[in-house]
Amino acid sequence: MTTSIVLFGSTGSVGVNTLRVVETFPDRFQVIGLTAWTNHRLLERQIRRFNPRVVAVADEQVAGPLRRRCRDLKVTIGCGIEGMTRVASMPEAQVAVSAIVGAAGLIPTLAAIQSGKQIALANKETLVMAGELVMRAARARGVAIIPVDSEHSAIFQLLNGQRRQDLRRLLLTASGGPLLRLPLARQARVTPEQALRHPNWKMGPKITIDSATLMNKGLEVIEARWLFDVEPERVDVVIHPQSIVHSLVEYQDGAMLAQLGMPDMRGPIAYALSFPERLALPIPSLDLARARSLTFERPNRKQFPCLGYAYDALREGGTMPAVLNAANEEAVWAFLDHRIPFPTISRVIRSAMKAHDVKPVYEVADVMAADRWAREKARQVMRISRT
Repeated sequence: MTTSIVLFGSTGSVGVNTLRVVETFPDRFQVIGLTAWTNHRLLERQIRRFNPRVVAVADEQVAGPLRRRCRDLKVTIGCGIEGMTRVASMPEAQVAVSAIVGAAGLIPTLAAIQSGKQIALANKETLVMAGELVMRAARARGVAIIPVDSEHSAIFQLLNGQRRQDLRRLLLTASGGPLLRLPLARQARVTPEQALRHPNWKMGPKITIDSATLMNKGLEVIEARWLFDVEPERVDVVIHPQSIVHSLVEYQDGAMLAQLGMPDMRGPIAYALSFPERLALPIPSLDLARARSLTFERPNRKQFPCLGYAYDALREGGTMPAVLNAANEEAVWAFLDHRIPFPTISRVIRSAMKAHDVKPVYEVADVMAADRWAREKARQVMRISRT
């Protein structure tokens, strides 16, 4: 039986790996809808390879030329939120893979949930910004949300078949990124090129910088709180530079279960698409004898303040996680554009959070208003920091 898929963020690292899984199992999966932002050259190649029926891109400036180049194909190409929502709502699709980077993934993912699709979730910002709303919508529609992030996929697997009342805590592993051993005094001289050299994973630029600040792990803490319905104090983070243990779960009898594997995103992607089945992926077996040692350490909160800010935002609740996320996005893109130094990323986030008057979240409009406020506040802070 073939599973029909719509894929949000097809030109990003998770999107590309999702299509690699589809190529490996052409009899199992069919891609019928794709969305991307502005990488129209790669998207055109994907359209010609996978023959989706509907595609959406950022705006008409991208859509127009793409339509002209694809006029020999039977594909409808839309743009903006309307186009993304159309892809998300395709009635023929059974699974939506949410792999858009950042806040832009929230609306399409909610649209896919509301149309009753199973969600393979790689866009952690969806739950960071609006976790309670999203999980409530999923329960109301009877929609399963299966995580794609390697850490949450690991926890999902480790909880399967266990009694939830026996759970003590979740432990998310973090590689520590490319700057793990860099002294604080040298952070101001870090270039984007240095921060993008992740030692273990091939990821997009935004998530790689988040890995360097440990904000990625902070966002994953918030995601885990909603995805697995656990209190914030029962989600811990441990540095594991080898990226072999993808996460751990501790039970009340002291037993600790771990999920291990090679650092390859095709594993959690395929599991989310085929659950509860496991597909025979062409991924090398983990050679523990060759790995030799697996090490763990506590994260240094002074070196990585963003991790603490994420816990703070989760405890504050309401609109604060959306503010955390938006301020971080603005600061990360500014750093990648060489407009601010590396340490300013955390300072921008802290300033936005301190200035924010937390409000309850009743609907998506509340989240989006907080997102817009935080982006403007972050830009203001960065303008002041440059003067």
